[in-house]
Amino acid sequence: MDKSFEPSTIESKWYARWEASGCFKPTGQGTPYTIMLPPPNVTGTLHMGHAFQHTLQDALIRYHRMRGFDTLWQVGTDHAGIATEMVVARNLALENLTREGLGREKFIEKVWEWKQTSGNTITRQMRRLGTSGDWSRERFTMDEGLSKAVIETFVRLYEEGLIYRGQRLVNWDPVLKTAISDLEVVNEEEDGKLWSISYPLADGSGALVVATTRPETLLGDVAVAVHPEDERYTQWVGKRVKLPLTDREIPIIADAYVDKAFGTGCVKITPAHDFNDYAVGQRHSLPMINIFTPEATLNENAPEKYRGLDRYVARKAVLADLTAAGLLVEEKKHKLQVPRGDRTGQVIEPYLTSQWFVKMDSLAKRGLELVENGSVRFVPENWISTYRHWMGNIQDWCISRQLWWGHRIPAWYDASGGIFVGRDEAEVRARHGLAADVALTRDSDVLETWFSSALWSHGTLGWPDPELMRKYGYDRYLPTSVLVTGFDIIFFWVARMIMMTDHFTGKVPFRDVYITGLVRDHEGQKMSKAKGNILDPIDIIDGITLEALLAKRTSGLMQPQMAQKIEKATRKEFPNGIAAHGTDALRFTFASLATHGRDIKFDLKRAEGYKAFCNKLWNAARFALMNCEGFTASGSPTPKTDAERWILSRLARTVREVEAQFAAYRFDLVSQALYEFTWNEYCDWFLELAKPALTGGDSEEAHSTRHTLLFVLETTLRLLHPLIPFITEEIWHAVAPKLGLTGESISTQPYPEPKQFSGDYGRAEADIEWLKASVSQLRRIRSEMNISPTRPVPLLLQGGGAEDRERIQRFQAGLSFLARLESIAWLEGEAPASATAIVGELRLLMPLAGLIDLSAERARLEKEMKRLEGDIAKCNTKLGSETFVNNAPAAVVAQERQRLTDWTQQLATLREQHRRLGA
Repeated sequence: MDKSFEPSTIESKWYARWEASGCFKPTGQGTPYTIMLPPPNVTGTLHMGHAFQHTLQDALIRYHRMRGFDTLWQVGTDHAGIATEMVVARNLALENLTREGLGREKFIEKVWEWKQTSGNTITRQMRRLGTSGDWSRERFTMDEGLSKAVIETFVRLYEEGLIYRGQRLVNWDPVLKTAISDLEVVNEEEDGKLWSISYPLADGSGALVVATTRPETLLGDVAVAVHPEDERYTQWVGKRVKLPLTDREIPIIADAYVDKAFGTGCVKITPAHDFNDYAVGQRHSLPMINIFTPEATLNENAPEKYRGLDRYVARKAVLADLTAAGLLVEEKKHKLQVPRGDRTGQVIEPYLTSQWFVKMDSLAKRGLELVENGSVRFVPENWISTYRHWMGNIQDWCISRQLWWGHRIPAWYDASGGIFVGRDEAEVRARHGLAADVALTRDSDVLETWFSSALWSHGTLGWPDPELMRKYGYDRYLPTSVLVTGFDIIFFWVARMIMMTDHFTGKVPFRDVYITGLVRDHEGQKMSKAKGNILDPIDIIDGITLEALLAKRTSGLMQPQMAQKIEKATRKEFPNGIAAHGTDALRFTFASLATHGRDIKFDLKRAEGYKAFCNKLWNAARFALMNCEGFTASGSPTPKTDAERWILSRLARTVREVEAQFAAYRFDLVSQALYEFTWNEYCDWFLELAKPALTGGDSEEAHSTRHTLLFVLETTLRLLHPLIPFITEEIWHAVAPKLGLTGESISTQPYPEPKQFSGDYGRAEADIEWLKASVSQLRRIRSEMNISPTRPVPLLLQGGGAEDRERIQRFQAGLSFLARLESIAWLEGEAPASATAIVGELRLLMPLAGLIDLSAERARLEKEMKRLEGDIAKCNTKLGSETFVNNAPAAVVAQERQRLTDWTQQLATLREQHRRLGA
């Protein structure tokens, strides 16, 4: 092995070998274990959320593969309609071309060209992360098989009466000119205004004052609503008001939706431009007047003077006219939630338009039942309530998008507007008896990407083609084992997969849903371009210079002040850029952060710590190999020393702990158990405890210790492999031959199981823990007294019982070696000036004469005693106050009492040390 661990030199080597060997493919043997990778956008690059979730999925796959399961990790990408159209449109603009200028067919050809040359960046980056998916099965939501599944699903749902075309309110992006999903809408608080407007009563008896944040939409008002129990307005319900700036009159209605405490308690109702108002309009059978065009300019339903104006230009004109008419009562600042499209940044318009919808009532009822009866299990369980709430309040699903890239809706229209749905035009004509001379026009819309991704679990396994279903193992691999995904798409993807897979296959798509949190920065802030706090996982793996990082974070920012702010913060946080950490360190960091909480705070310092962990493992392996040159063994060792029995017992405990935590999806506890065993117990302690046997004169102990050293290391590598695959693969190939092990990869070796460890080494564990405590205490004294760790010192012993005396006799050589002792003696009579440590009932005394400056040490102790006396006095004052004891939280009072106990004990110890120094 090389002297130092260099991730870059081994990662590309091993991944290429893994993929070429075919070890990622399912074997067809053993119990199936399947994970469907949530398909990332084909336009995307690997971001922190991807890297986090892919790490967890890969850990599960590698773990189960090593346990003998028939593992299938289905990988692939999503065609990402909106994002892809935007990317290709930007590329065309560089050539002075436009989407519209090319036309639909030529534009789609350009998209496919882009996909072939540039659309696989994210899958290359997934390989960098160690993703051990079956790339031979890689799928794309627009490939032939999945496209067939999409068309089949649409047609069947339409024939069942579950898909319909109708006019409803949708999220509308006026730049993209398409409906978008709720997930593509970002709601953020912004500074706005609240305007109060007078609506005169039609009978001239007064006026109602209405508060609104969107005065321009009053041109589409169809009613004014008040709360039915609001005594201020009950007398006006049923009457009419004159709609300002128009020649219309609208009714005053009563509806419990109105918040009596907000504004004036009177609300304008505009069903065509507000989702809540739409629901009110449905309850009261109100008309719906759309005043906007797809570009968010005012249309022919607005008064003539406003037609053609942009919505915000129209707002200014409306406010000016209201002021001139004396109808603008008040204008004040107001915080409000503004919905913006995540792709364009434009304010989203609730827009009344004809779209295709899926009826959700019966599907949602069944989807909820499958979770309630345990067919699908959520981990953590608290997400069931979120799922239950959404499924119980579900709305029909808008599935159409006004785009060109995507699965085109299989519907055709005749000249009179009749709708015909079929798998292709020939089927439509044959089924409906339409002659060739009857002109049909295909619907120009495409299906939203969530529609096709809802079919991912069964579509990728060949459904609905029986031959492909046999080929891809539909009956074997469905239901899949677990879906790993973020809580933000429970509704958009998880729920829809459950409903669609059950509806068409009679199976659930997955048995478990492991819901992860979202990755945020080290302060808990959402990572965003605007905040300048985005971290790129590839930059963490490979490293990046400060200049390159600044260029990446500030590129494309329109506001110079924002760019300057981001640059300043970046220079402060990363003055030297980001060092290369390697894939394994990043993966271990993600695993350690994978609690069952909601948010993941990513701190690069954690990654630095796990880079050090990888170096520690590398150096430990080099130590073991250097001390085992020319040595070979096989099977499990027969331990000859207590140190061996102790480490084997600790290894068995770790194997049991890891198995339990993997089953519970507690990756954080898996990584914690492996870290503590590898770093603290194997690398720090066992390597030290092994040295006396390795260098001693007992050949049997030396042979046994070498065997145990290699056996525990090799077992540890297999334990760690699912989390840190690259370094474990590299080390394993150096260690395995010494234990008679062969194989192309550690990833196909069996994972350690608790049943393999049957030895009862409880006494050895207790003895070695005693030895560790004694050595640690003596090393602490050296550190506190600034005594060189290599300088031999005498040790005096006092107190203790028969077991302590027996242990001292048995471990005298080991204790002397580990603590650098020149002598060990039991104390008779008065102790000299010494530093003291206590292990159980045994007192360890290190005489200080000749080791330190006694006068300086007395001064140090006096200063420390004075500080403790002051702390104790303050503590007594607090606890002596009835006000504090009676009013402070119980935990605070208990903490203060514990501090008093601890400080009193520390003070007594220091006084005893000071007394001895003065003797």
